[in-house]
Amino acid sequence: MKTHRPLFAILSVAAAALLCAFPSLAAPKPQATGITGQYIEARTADVYTGPCFANSETNLVGKQAVMAWHIDRGTWDHVSLDGLSVVAVVRANATIGDPYTDPLPAKTLFIVDQKASESQRAALVNFAQAQGGALLRDAVAIQAAPIQFAAAVGGNHSAATLTAGNLVHVTSRAINDNDELCHNEEVYYPPLAANLTHSMPAVATESSYSGNQLGVTWSESYRRGVFVGSFTD
Repeated sequence: MKTHRPLFAILSVAAAALLCAFPSLAAPKPQATGITGQYIEARTADVYTGPCFANSETNLVGKQAVMAWHIDRGTWDHVSLDGLSVVAVVRANATIGDPYTDPLPAKTLFIVDQKASESQRAALVNFAQAQGGALLRDAVAIQAAPIQFAAAVGGNHSAATLTAGNLVHVTSRAINDNDELCHNEEVYYPPLAANLTHSMPAVATESSYSGNQLGVTWSESYRRGVFVGSFTD
């Protein structure tokens, strides 16, 4: 005997198929309004170097990174983020940025500004994940802490400082001739964040992470592993 499916069931199946075909309809992208600010990135591999030196580091170092954004002003998904900061501490599966290896799976600790409200903390994490893409997809923990972020210290665009509670500390200075090793140095690994309007490599006079959320800690100095810059979204 022939049966007829109810009209609402047919419409439900059609709607589900439409959402699968166009996933953006199911999960619209958060709206950014006039977001601008400053960015610091510190890696455990040299980002400014020659190929000979970079090749010797591949898959031995560079599996960790700190990415930090200070938002001067702007909103994310209708939440104001003026004056707030967010830090992503990453542990990846391979040297981040190496085109011949896959850094995933990667684990991320997010440190959100202690001054932020609950809605602002959620927006900060969502904003950072949008900028970092798949690398920041898997959050192992979200922790609030006081964040101090200073760019262009003393008028030097390469000089920046970042402190996130007692977990992260990064300071940088400009690269000079004494930092050359291969004498054919260039930006070997580009910055990890999207939507940067400006970035320049720098030397980490200090770069450290001392938490217990990622199963690894590090403390380095005088590595050419920093980017400082600005962003807009």
